[in-house]
Amino acid sequence: CAAMNAPSTCNQQPWQFVVVRDRSLLAQVPAVHPYARMIVTASLAIVVCGDPATEKWPAFWVQDCAAATENLLVEAQYLGLGAVWRGVHPLVEREAGVRRIFGIPEAVVPFAIVVVGYPADTKLAAERYDPARVHRDRW
Repeated sequence: CAAMNAPSTCNQQPWQFVVVRDRSLLAQVPAVHPYARMIVTASLAIVVCGDPATEKWPAFWVQDCAAATENLLVEAQYLGLGAVWRGVHPLVEREAGVRRIFGIPEAVVPFAIVVVGYPADTKLAAERYDPARVHRDRW
């Protein structure tokens, strides 16, 4: 629900979601995504996909799916869960592997995998604010 409440260009909502709990499917992911090893022990994963065929404004599906993914991460944190965003798009080999594992149609683009579980520890948020990157009125 949180993901589908994300902002979307002209409300086009070009997203589709695959919620995965099947351990045998999750176990296949590290072979196609080297940074998703934690998925093997996670409670579930959500594959965020873009459906370019539903777009009213071409090429904005990426921004819309990014907003949906961020909403998933925020909601997971709110619920006391741990979640991590693992990028798939635009790496063609990752897209193909994820598409194969989860049976995603060829016309739909696997955008990201959100791995969800219970965190083993709590980390303090990193301070990333850099005032040198903020410009006022003009560059």
